[in-house]
Amino acid sequence: MKNILVLCTGNSCRSQIAHGYLKTFAAEKANVYSAGVETHGVNPRAIATMLEDGIDISNHTSNNVLEYTGIDFDFVITVCDHAKEVCPYYPSNAQKFHYNFPDPAKAVGTEEEINRSFAEVREMIKKYCLQFVKENI
Repeated sequence: MKNILVLCTGNSCRSQIAHGYLKTFAAEKANVYSAGVETHGVNPRAIATMLEDGIDISNHTSNNVLEYTGIDFDFVITVCDHAKEVCPYYPSNAQKFHYNFPDPAKAVGTEEEINRSFAEVREMIKKYCLQFVKENI
């Protein structure tokens, strides 16, 4: 069983979406965790956009990366540049991956435009996670 950690700045949107997809795609083959260098709470729009794709992340919590220092991770995936730059060093042999997804929480405009931004980022993350699982798990 592989251990995967997904990191973002606030563990609110992108890392939560990736957590949901990785858990779904890796199923019984991996334990998936997500965390932030800060904790901002799970964004309600992230929950809503995942429900639109049939994945319920409403029970996720926003966790700080330091909560997981005792876990030996096989993979650490950063999903924003800020987390990659300021994440504390983990003394492990984890393979590190990085992709800087746009932050849908910063979207502005009408409700429809903001929801479309969340859906677009969700689809980007979904594609990335599916490919990651195919290649690594």
